[in-house]
Amino acid sequence: MATVELSFSALPVHVRTARLIVTAVARRSGIDQDLLDEVRLAVGEACSRAVAAHRRHCPDEPVRLELIDTDHRFEVIVSDSVPGDDTAGPGGSAAPAGLPEAGAARGLETAEDLETALDDGSMDLGLAVIEGLAEDVEITTTPKGVQIRMSWPSAPAATS
Repeated sequence: MATVELSFSALPVHVRTARLIVTAVARRSGIDQDLLDEVRLAVGEACSRAVAAHRRHCPDEPVRLELIDTDHRFEVIVSDSVPGDDTAGPGGSAAPAGLPEAGAARGLETAEDLETALDDGSMDLGLAVIEGLAEDVEITTTPKGVQIRMSWPSAPAATS
């Protein structure tokens, strides 16, 4: 399993750099050419969300990005350092406004479900976009920050 780790300062200009790096690593990991745009857009949304949160709450902390290449999956983890809602207790499962509970967004089965979630504020648009672009998404909130884990199927990469 190959892993690439990247951390960058909370500046919007660095989101583009992150997208370029993710695209290159995804291509090398065997992601189908037709999925590369989805990977790039989902990671851009997750990084933009993290950068915006950092700029509001902890501008000196870096956003962290992990790219994990296994035999059949390409996984991207975007982590911020903006604490979640501590009212959840030790489990840290309560989500800040607009962030669903881990796995909750998978309950969006119809356009009406999505519209309701956006209208009532239980999900923000960026997270809805990520849910639509990545094959598998897991959002975890803790007192230490928010982590968005996304993955796509990949073919074993050829070594060169």
